[in-house]
Amino acid sequence: MSDGGLFDTNVVTLTRFVMEEGRRAKGTGELTNLLNALCTAVKAISTAVRKAGIAHLYGIAGSTNVTGDQVKKLDVLSNDLVINMLKSSFSSCVLVSEEDEKAIIIEPDKRGKYIVCFDPLDGSSNIDCLVSIGSIFAIYKKVTDDEPSEKDALQPGRNLVAAGYSLYGSATMMVLSTGQGVNCFMLDPAIGEFILVDKDVKIKKRGNIYSLNEGYAMYFDPAVTEYLQKKKFPKDGSAPYGARYVGSMVSDVHRTLMYGGIFLYPANTKSPTGKLRLLYEGNPMAYIIEQAGGMATTGTENILDIQPVSIHQRSAVALGSTEDVKEFIAICQKHAKARK
Repeated sequence: MSDGGLFDTNVVTLTRFVMEEGRRAKGTGELTNLLNALCTAVKAISTAVRKAGIAHLYGIAGSTNVTGDQVKKLDVLSNDLVINMLKSSFSSCVLVSEEDEKAIIIEPDKRGKYIVCFDPLDGSSNIDCLVSIGSIFAIYKKVTDDEPSEKDALQPGRNLVAAGYSLYGSATMMVLSTGQGVNCFMLDPAIGEFILVDKDVKIKKRGNIYSLNEGYAMYFDPAVTEYLQKKKFPKDGSAPYGARYVGSMVSDVHRTLMYGGIFLYPANTKSPTGKLRLLYEGNPMAYIIEQAGGMATTGTENILDIQPVSIHQRSAVALGSTEDVKEFIAICQKHAKARK
């Protein structure tokens, strides 16, 4: 909506945008149906997040999800919303959620050709203190003619058809890529639609912010410690980097996308393979950052090149501005050589 109470009579909604992209690609419209279903779920989650206290949606639901986090009521609600909306879109055949130990195989009469991996409410440990939270999703196409199974989701990030995240903050935003760059859509509550606000977003080549949980510093690999020292105490006369860490991946990655810099959740002695989940955290965020012109790595390999072996597989993550990530990789390679 434009200022002064005037209406934009040619507004670009997310649905319109995806339909136009699909038409250019001569698609079937199935991906549009799927993304529309996700949008409906996100709108409902956004409403639930904003009235959580009134509706008594805060608090522990009495169980723990498969990755060890205590499940909040909003997590349960969000998971149910996404699953039900995707099932009713007739566009997916396999769903992988952070909240469910096994993949969900869609009933034969509701199946489509896509596989969706998602974290329905990322950063939910921050719900009670009103910190921004979000939803993350990754969409693959089924590549075999076999009966749908969990194995269909075990594809490297390079196979992604689309990925994105929604952020429930001062406003609700959806950030989406279908392989043709990154676009940002803001939810306009007046008309209940996501409106295109930032087209073809590009990340800075170098930023001046680093983002990670330094509370784990005693467990860091020496390469991570050296990189941080270089950012805090630069020897070339440049200004030190600022530190920003929310603890909600969607918030931290979105800030990195907007302002540049680097987001790190490295492996450490407590979590030697990393903490973040590859299929529904690492891959979609790496895809978005690469589509925006940045880089995403574990420190030793590109995140999107990893061949997953399990649906809840964990991975180290370092992503952001190209020059910042290359600098981190160079330090990791130096330490790897020294160990040989």
